[in-house]
Amino acid sequence: MRVLILILCLGLSAPLAAEERVPQSPAEISLTFAPLVREAAPAVVNIYARRVVEQRSPFAGDPFFGEFFRNFGSTRPRVQNSLGSGVILSADGIVVSNYHVVGEAEDIRVVLNDRREFGARVLLGDEEADLAILKLEGAGDMPHLSLRDSDDVEVGELVLAIGNPFGVGQTVSSGIVSGLARSGTATGSARGYFIQTDAPINPGNSGGALIDVSGRLIGVNTSILSRSGGSNGIGFAIPAALIAQFVAQAEAGQERFRRPWAGLTGQPVDADLSDSLGQAAPAGVLISAIHPASAFRDAGLEVGDVVVAVDHQAVNTPAEMIYRLSVRGIGAESVVTYARAGVESEARVALIAAPDAPARDAVTLARGDVLPGLALSRVNPAVIEEMELPLSADGVVVTDPGRWGARAGLRARDVLRSVNGRAVQAPSDVGPALRAAASVVEIEVVRGGRRLALRFRV
Repeated sequence: MRVLILILCLGLSAPLAAEERVPQSPAEISLTFAPLVREAAPAVVNIYARRVVEQRSPFAGDPFFGEFFRNFGSTRPRVQNSLGSGVILSADGIVVSNYHVVGEAEDIRVVLNDRREFGARVLLGDEEADLAILKLEGAGDMPHLSLRDSDDVEVGELVLAIGNPFGVGQTVSSGIVSGLARSGTATGSARGYFIQTDAPINPGNSGGALIDVSGRLIGVNTSILSRSGGSNGIGFAIPAALIAQFVAQAEAGQERFRRPWAGLTGQPVDADLSDSLGQAAPAGVLISAIHPASAFRDAGLEVGDVVVAVDHQAVNTPAEMIYRLSVRGIGAESVVTYARAGVESEARVALIAAPDAPARDAVTLARGDVLPGLALSRVNPAVIEEMELPLSADGVVVTDPGRWGARAGLRARDVLRSVNGRAVQAPSDVGPALRAAASVVEIEVVRGGRRLALRFRV
């Protein structure tokens, strides 16, 4: 009997030892992830980034106290180190990671699974999306992962997270896709769009790979939801579809990620709105404002319409809608499904950059002016997007208050309405209006949707 049992055990173990391949069926997956990890792990790298920052006196830059406390707290450089992960996407060394890992770094060192080291430089980074594309220096014939269309990912799929948690070295954890279209929950900004997973993710996993059972990249791990700082099984990954658009722009020579400009604002349709709109169930994004230069307006959409899908993918938050436009890219065209008075229609919307017209006519007040260093610009769609102003903003906006403007109470993004009762129509109006003022100046501004009056003596 013992001989028979030994023969049976050898018979079961021989095929597994002889065959080295990625698991293909659920039965194979239940046995081991080892072949999958052996294939995918070499493309996941550890990233060590360093930047030098200056510790400044709290009075630095203040036109009054700065002179009195000139020598208070010596300014000296301080080195900040960050640790994270990245994923190689091409044989010539294109790597994707998180912006918070490598953004503004002066020195980036990338260490492969086989302990080879490469220097790297950032080709393109975006703080809002928390993505950065790097290029390894002198790299060739590198192991890399292919991108999967993340729109095909389904809740319940098995996934692996590979990264460098806490700097202990490359680590693999397994889980499933827990949710899709998670908007804003990862960063609190309500601007993100994420794949949720319960695969354990910890500090240092940022920028690492989230792969499927075929070894394809479905997302880049970016953050966790945790009260203690440890993994509670709620992790978020940036979808591969957005990563593909980042890579395309980086390879085209862009240094800043460019998103299509929708030129509208909207709100999710909740149960109350759904009842008033006559919907059977809450769905879509209600357009609450639209700019005259918006491509959506040109395509026929109006305030009060409900956008229910972009490129035949359902959208239920503004973040989801912007994500759908971003993965298509500027210069492309999207099919937008919208409802008006309960009737659904489709429109083809050209995806454009925010128009930089009319001209900004930027002005910075000179040393002899009342508020030297005050920088101003005319408001146009490009300025609205860059400075995150309301769509209804017009006139003149403060782009930099300068030292004296800040002392007077001005802030960047303040929209100027008048100076001593004199309406401000263009940036060039501000200097003469200030010079014409008497001993007391009153500037009326709009800040955060509220009108304020700032008074100071000259």
